[in-house]
Amino acid sequence: MTAYLDHAATTPILPEVVAAMTDQLGRVGNASALHASGRDARRVVEESRERIAGAIGCRPGEVVFTSGGTEADNLAVKGIGWGRREQDPARTRLLSTRVEHHALLDPLEWASSHGADVELLGVDAACRLDVEALKLSLERDPDTVGLVSVMWANNEVGTVQPMDEVVELAHAHGVPVHTDAVQAVGQLPIDVAASGVDALTLTGHKLGGPYGIGALVCRRDLPVVPLLHGGGQERDVRSGTLDPPAVLGFATAVEIAVARREETSARVAALRDDLVRRVQEAVPSAVLNGDPVHRLPGIAHFSFPGCEGDSLLMLLDAKGIECSTGSACSAGVPQASHVLLAMGRDDEHARSSLRLSLGHTSTAADVDALVASIGPAVERATRAGAVAGLGQGAASS
Repeated sequence: MTAYLDHAATTPILPEVVAAMTDQLGRVGNASALHASGRDARRVVEESRERIAGAIGCRPGEVVFTSGGTEADNLAVKGIGWGRREQDPARTRLLSTRVEHHALLDPLEWASSHGADVELLGVDAACRLDVEALKLSLERDPDTVGLVSVMWANNEVGTVQPMDEVVELAHAHGVPVHTDAVQAVGQLPIDVAASGVDALTLTGHKLGGPYGIGALVCRRDLPVVPLLHGGGQERDVRSGTLDPPAVLGFATAVEIAVARREETSARVAALRDDLVRRVQEAVPSAVLNGDPVHRLPGIAHFSFPGCEGDSLLMLLDAKGIECSTGSACSAGVPQASHVLLAMGRDDEHARSSLRLSLGHTSTAADVDALVASIGPAVERATRAGAVAGLGQGAASS
């Protein structure tokens, strides 16, 4: 039996979503067509847009459907960044943080190579944004800032950022705020209008919805240059034939996740707290990463000194326990987590991490399975690391 502890990567699709999409998949109609089948498809799309808007506190016209979180983040960085520069060529600065998902960091890097002045702000040891650094950066030359983008909750360690302070500081200088809320929607109380954010990214498969569908919620008066050109189906901001079954599944997932949020989050947080306590009992050297107070209910992120995170992952996978590391892998070579490095951890610490994430299908049995296996896995990975270290030393001497 598999213990699935990787909900932050993707969470199982909800039965209600499967049922809604299955029914819709049997229907035909391009939502841009004018005949009856097209109008039926359009109705599905627009009603779904209204359901999503109602669940997260925005206007239906602000919901721009995309292929997922990555496209939405790219549209925010490039589209809003370009749009602001078209309005005012002086606005070349883009402010963000060092702990963003690569779906945001990589387009920022691209923007930097195309004339943008990108500033990545630091975080503290708990992964919370250095708000004073943001304040000083804005005050230094506010008329050159095009966009501030800060993720609502970190995907690796689960730390929740002070979005109210970010919005207050940025808006004091007339600067719009984008937030990657992929991990936050359905786990935290999200009201777009009340939060004051100007653009927000969310995606379906983190909520119990389908893959390949997401949205950028974006104020109508915010200039956005499209990345995709064609039919202009989504406000002329995003082109491409709409997918009514996926849109319907997405809306169903958002509605259910938000409606059940309080109950699910409380249950999942209790499981997480039990997991944290028992892992630290089984492996006293384990270090819990992230903010102990401002954090998502479902993420427990540990470093295991002396171990490679990848080795631990594979040892646990062999026992039917599925989780993820806090590091990226490039060309088969493990790399330290950029998030932990930004938090001030050294390279060894940053490579020894595991993210254990729970969700709506998680049970006490999943925690029991992890706890039963984590001690022996760490012991074996530590021995393997020590032997590898000795081998490297002998080879270099």
